[in-house]
Amino acid sequence: MAIEEWYKSLPIVTRTYVTMAFLTTAGCALEIITPFNVYFNAKLVFKKLQLWRLVTNFFFFGNLGLDFVFHMFFLIKYCKSLEEGSFRGRSADFLWMLIFGGSLLTCIAPFVNIQFLGSSLTFMMVYVWGRRHQYVNLSFLGIFNFTAPYLPWVLLAFSLMLGSSPVVDLMGMAAGHVYYFLEDVYPRISGRRPLKTPALIKMLFPQEDMVTAPAVVPPPERQDAFEAPAAAPGQAAAGAEGAEADGRARHQHAD
Repeated sequence: MAIEEWYKSLPIVTRTYVTMAFLTTAGCALEIITPFNVYFNAKLVFKKLQLWRLVTNFFFFGNLGLDFVFHMFFLIKYCKSLEEGSFRGRSADFLWMLIFGGSLLTCIAPFVNIQFLGSSLTFMMVYVWGRRHQYVNLSFLGIFNFTAPYLPWVLLAFSLMLGSSPVVDLMGMAAGHVYYFLEDVYPRISGRRPLKTPALIKMLFPQEDMVTAPAVVPPPERQDAFEAPAAAPGQAAAGAEGAEADGRARHQHAD
């Protein structure tokens, strides 16, 4: 029952992504489908019109093992944190961010021979979260402390220590930086917002209302980069929630 309540508490975009990722990965593990049915292949997409591959490759996270748990943890933690934080009440804008990032990664993938882009998209969210919470203090397993913008680099170093290729993570960081510049930096310089969410995407969330950002609160206590997500978004005592309130106050967009 607790799991069901936790699942229902997830915001809509995060819940949908997590569900599709779990079902796709589990389906491959149970041999209901195979990774060959969902991987990204530009020739199959454009020559044989297997258009579903443009989307399904973002939902496969490998075998049901430690690596899958690791990626799902960061997907849930930072996807939920963004949608409930700086994107609170703006799920359409959050979905548009994922579509933009996914499209950018899809354009890069053929040149680096990457078939599954879910990990890169997760890294993009981690990068954007870190840039929007510049003053949040984190710790890596209690070993050393750093601020949130360095989180993607710490995770990249951790992946290298485990023997993983840096290409997937660097792609996500690059996509995250492009989004951060076009959405957070460039509008302040030019007064224009090139990544304004299309009306078609906004139509998917007719129930959304404008939400006024709360007043600035003191920075949260240091938290661990691997700390589990807070149970309830309303608990101000949780470090991650303090970070969200701080992020919303520092980052406001005009629709």
